[in-house]
Amino acid sequence: MTGSPFVFLDRDGTLVRDTGYVHRLEDYELLPGVVEGLTRLAAAGFAFAIVTNQSGIGRGYYTAASFDTFQQHLLRDLERHGIAIRASYHCPHRPEEGCACRKPGAALLWRARDELDADLARSWLVGDGEGDVGAARAAGCAGAVRLVSEQHADALKHDGVEVARDLREAADRILAARP
Repeated sequence: MTGSPFVFLDRDGTLVRDTGYVHRLEDYELLPGVVEGLTRLAAAGFAFAIVTNQSGIGRGYYTAASFDTFQQHLLRDLERHGIAIRASYHCPHRPEEGCACRKPGAALLWRARDELDADLARSWLVGDGEGDVGAARAAGCAGAVRLVSEQHADALKHDGVEVARDLREAADRILAARP
């Protein structure tokens, strides 16, 4: 085995409340279960990186500088809780641009593999959208956990993908699936 196992994390709707094109510090809210779930995954040997689509930049809704300010706030908050994020990758493009870095494309994960020595075959992606699942599959990740609403969280899997209500439950799914 070479490389480290990672849990790649979507940002909006996974780590922070998704209020739509999240970029203002006054909208910052860490979601329940994030600290507990990431703490357990770190103790099990996983490293973390954020992979997030941020088409609001490409649409002109906010600037790259606004994104960076919000992102640094998130990283500092997680660090205060003892959680280290090794890197943060984002795609600023609009969906119609068809770039390879926009999830479900796998370019952000391949970049993490190359820059962080991530072993994708032992890594997972946690996110709240189909694009997250598609990116994990396209990159050859061990699996994906899709965060779903309360009404769908009673199923352990949906379309062959693990589901959970929050990162605490996502950690349960990932740890249970490890050999």
